[in-house]
Amino acid sequence: MDFSLSPRDPSAVTAIREIVPNVITTLSAPFSRFGLIRIGSRGTIGEEYFSSLPLDFFLRSSTVRLKSGAVAVFSPTPLTPEAKEIVTKLGEHHIFLGPWHQEFPQAKLIGPEGLPEKREKQNNDQVPFSVVFTDAGKDCIAVDAEFDIEFDYVYISSHPNKELIFHHKPSRTLIEADLFFNLPANEQYSKAGVSPTSGLLTRLFGLVSNLQGDCIWQKRLIYQTISAAGRPEFNRAIANISKWDFDRIIPCHGDVIESGGKETFCKLFGWHLTIAKETLPVSVR
Repeated sequence: MDFSLSPRDPSAVTAIREIVPNVITTLSAPFSRFGLIRIGSRGTIGEEYFSSLPLDFFLRSSTVRLKSGAVAVFSPTPLTPEAKEIVTKLGEHHIFLGPWHQEFPQAKLIGPEGLPEKREKQNNDQVPFSVVFTDAGKDCIAVDAEFDIEFDYVYISSHPNKELIFHHKPSRTLIEADLFFNLPANEQYSKAGVSPTSGLLTRLFGLVSNLQGDCIWQKRLIYQTISAAGRPEFNRAIANISKWDFDRIIPCHGDVIESGGKETFCKLFGWHLTIAKETLPVSVR
């Protein structure tokens, strides 16, 4: 079965689960990077905000219902009838932004710098972004009062995929896309009828994309490769995230970490946090 960008029948293979009843719902589906490496993908639904995380692929969508009754959608997946029903019931990753915006035109679109231009270059549906995170303005940017009261967020411009990380404070949930993986993608392939670990390339990639034990290989990959070009800014962002009070982590790729997420995060980014403690001003650590 080919899940290289989007499943032929998204409804048939998308696993929908309430993570926090009436607050956070995830939509998880299979995805193979380059059609070869099974990493799965997930979006998170919960106010009328669509966060376009800076990936080339989006198949796990997550929704978060705000106390105001609005719903925020992170990394929109294919707009299936089931996905639409979830958003409508709760309140009213770039490939699928167009259909979601057409269905919910009142929603605010949030994304990183470069994404609007990338969509235009790829001839994607043109959608208006309400908030674009930039390197120059990342320390003073705001979405709006309703969103900001429930979410912390950090923009890591030095990450190759220009990562946006969100923290839903009421449920103590961290939502991230490509900052790190938690393979194998068991839930995302649970309805696909295929193994999430089959294939040599999938197994090899899984060695550097899991959080088991001391997760030393993913730790090295992030430290020595992904964060190398902009280490000071990356360290500062990781230090800021480590100050958030989260327990659960919803990654775009791989299984949800239901509890103990803060400890896992600090283990994976221990080297960055050590350097941040030694080099950053006390007020920033």
